[in-house]
Amino acid sequence: MIHYDTVKQWPFGDDITAYGVDDCIRYALSLGLAADPLDEDELPFVLEDDIRVLPTLLATVGAPGAWASNPATGIDWLQILHGEHRMRFFGALPASARVRSQTRVGGIVDKGAGKGALVTTVREVSDADSGRLLAQVEHVSFCRADGGYSAAGAPSDAPLEPLPAAPARTPDVQLSMPTQRNAALLYRLNGDRNPVHAVPAAWRQAGFDQPILHGLCSYGMAARGLVKLACGNDPARLQSLAARFSAPVYPGETLVLSQWRDGARVHFEVHAKERGLKVLSHGVATVAVTTVAVA
Repeated sequence: MIHYDTVKQWPFGDDITAYGVDDCIRYALSLGLAADPLDEDELPFVLEDDIRVLPTLLATVGAPGAWASNPATGIDWLQILHGEHRMRFFGALPASARVRSQTRVGGIVDKGAGKGALVTTVREVSDADSGRLLAQVEHVSFCRADGGYSAAGAPSDAPLEPLPAAPARTPDVQLSMPTQRNAALLYRLNGDRNPVHAVPAAWRQAGFDQPILHGLCSYGMAARGLVKLACGNDPARLQSLAARFSAPVYPGETLVLSQWRDGARVHFEVHAKERGLKVLSHGVATVAVTTVAVA
């Protein structure tokens, strides 16, 4: 069971991580970009000259890793699922940089016995050399086996402001994005080596009959789709992106992004086509009218 005080004060420490062009290309390929090498709209994300960088790369660079697997947290880490992910971006992301990540636990919410608990980490990502803020990341973990921890007197924090549901009307536009059967094996090269995405004993213990795709892979694919549909293929125009993970994705499925435009605000959902199942819900993004340049 979650040890509230220990988790709330978890000593992450500052992390400084360098990334470069090869990391940007690897990340883009792991999201399925340029699966068709004849698609000239997607080649700029995987070619080193004047490369375009998806800002959701920062979901992987400098992330604190599997810190919740430490027994001191009390969390049953094999029962953790990614609940929500929220990111804000502050200008175009360079093709290479040294970034400083400063992470803290922002809140722990007890949903009740048998209903799990939510742990939110907040990470500020800045350029380690200039100090320029690049992104803010809120990572909400759904700890399925840790609900009811507050019954012993530990606090339960206020939840984040709820994300808005998509409009009830027909989507303005949709985009189909296939995934490969080995998509999770490729995406784990970005740094998330959680065995539930690759090792049979682990995904079986977690209650699945096959490996599941990383939530941040489907999140990155949503960003990829929104950059294409709402940003004119210019990733610097994506200012924020938030979504709820409503169901796991299985590698090999086709993800269908549905988009509703409301001025600078864009609502979206993602479905797994083969199962007709919503896998990303309550998606909302903000988009700049023109490119936000690097300061």
